Amino acid sequence: MKQPLAYIHPDAKIAPTVVIEPFVSIDKNVIIGEGTRIGSNVTIMEGVRIGKNCTIFPGAVIGAIPQDLKFRGEDTLAIIGDNTTIREYVTINRGTASKGKTVVGDNCLIMAYCHVAHDCVVGNNVIISNATQLAGEVTIDDYAVIGGGSLVHQFTHIGSHVMLQGGSRVTKDVPPYVKAGRDPLAYAGVNSIGLRRRGYSNEQIRDIQDIFRYIYQMGMNTSHAIERVEAELPTSKERDEIILFVRNSPRGIIKGYFE
Repeated sequence: MKQPLAYIHPDAKIAPTVVIEPFVSIDKNVIIGEGTRIGSNVTIMEGVRIGKNCTIFPGAVIGAIPQDLKFRGEDTLAIIGDNTTIREYVTINRGTASKGKTVVGDNCLIMAYCHVAHDCVVGNNVIISNATQLAGEVTIDDYAVIGGGSLVHQFTHIGSHVMLQGGSRVTKDVPPYVKAGRDPLAYAGVNSIGLRRRGYSNEQIRDIQDIFRYIYQMGMNTSHAIERVEAELPTSKERDEIILFVRNSPRGIIKGYFE
């Protein structure tokens, strides 16, 4: 349903069930899937792909060019998955030549005034709370919850099922399954409540806690702790995910409270 007070470029591909409210602007090279609702005063710029059944609230700007001085006008994308909600005045920039696209996955909630910079990759079922700012090329894995007003440094990686305290300044990678808080940001335990809500058993949670005892509570450096985890703890999907995350972290992971 097109509102007569909206501007839609004739080359944009809009599914017939999309609702477009007044004063929306949609540029060329845009695709929007079935059942999505675009609120008033939303600006959707060139190179945007929006999935099915999304809701975009008034004032959001999707697909603006990157705030990166290396950007030279290359053809890049901003991709939003299905069933994602983008609240008021969120800005999501498209990619650069580095990755070619900025991605927000399925079933996400991006709350008001958040910024998702160029080449970020946000997984599925992620919640990013109000006024959080993601710098360029940040990766956030599935089911992470980012507290409001957080500042996330460029190239940082936040693992799956992380619970991040509001107002956090993220300058190191945050391993999967953990809670993180304080300033400077530090490990605060395993996100056991979130994991139970998502069907993890008590045994799985205990195994994850054992892994992080090696990493954060036994006085070893990270490399030695990971070697001990690999040698002494039983193989599991969660164990292998944590090992891979830590070994592939060029920035290094956050420290424990007492380090």
